[in-house]
Amino acid sequence: MPEDRVIAKTPQPRTRRSLGRDLRHLGLHAGDLVLMHSSLSSLGWVAGGAPAVVLAVLDVLGPEGTVVVPTQTGDNSDPKDWSRPPVPEDWWPVIRAEMPAYDPATTPTRGMGRIVECLRTWPGARRSAHPQVSFAALGRLADEVTRNHPFDDGLGEASPLGLLYRLDAKVLLLGVGYDSATALHLAEYRVEGMPRERYGVAALVGGERQWITYSDVEHLDADEIFPRIGEAYEGAHPVVKGQVGSAAARLLPMRTLVDFGTIWLSHAGPSDNT
Repeated sequence: MPEDRVIAKTPQPRTRRSLGRDLRHLGLHAGDLVLMHSSLSSLGWVAGGAPAVVLAVLDVLGPEGTVVVPTQTGDNSDPKDWSRPPVPEDWWPVIRAEMPAYDPATTPTRGMGRIVECLRTWPGARRSAHPQVSFAALGRLADEVTRNHPFDDGLGEASPLGLLYRLDAKVLLLGVGYDSATALHLAEYRVEGMPRERYGVAALVGGERQWITYSDVEHLDADEIFPRIGEAYEGAHPVVKGQVGSAAARLLPMRTLVDFGTIWLSHAGPSDNT
């Protein structure tokens, strides 16, 4: 959203202090482990922009807390699958041969928003090694959360998502809906019969850039299916809702959401969700 429109919709400036106050009122506490999804423009005009938001979250969590964000890089993929926009077929070999390898330190995110990109580059941030669906983390558990991330279980039990589930993380939706709730992808891996496909990426293997392929779950259309799961979830479970800045926000337990999503998807069946 253009900045002049954001200003026009903001009754008063949002600040590091006011956002921290709103997050505490929502139910975020010192020491929490939280998987955050966010939209900067939804917060209204923020003095200091994305860095002020990151600082507000860190203020609330304190030194014992940890914030995790998805830092996905979907453009590091096989050009044969590109549709927005597609590229000519005779370009595919060049792209596969020349696309730079994913590097946790330097590869920017794609479509994750300014808050995520700010956190990714924050001093002390850690980022996982998956070339398409990485996560970045800041705080006490950052190393633990991002240390292991197998290619063939990108959003499954052995991924950072699986660890966040086991550690009883919270999910914070900050101006975004359930279509952004990456945690629900973990439910896909728990449904029997979910199809798998092969993915192509540029990756560093033994320090050398290579084009590789790997097998993983064929992910569902989150934009279409996850809001349906979220609506059903809220019909069955209480969800903490509030306002952070100008944004509608939700805070909920990851375990309960993933368990519900697994049951919902299992009843629907894989073929009904693709």
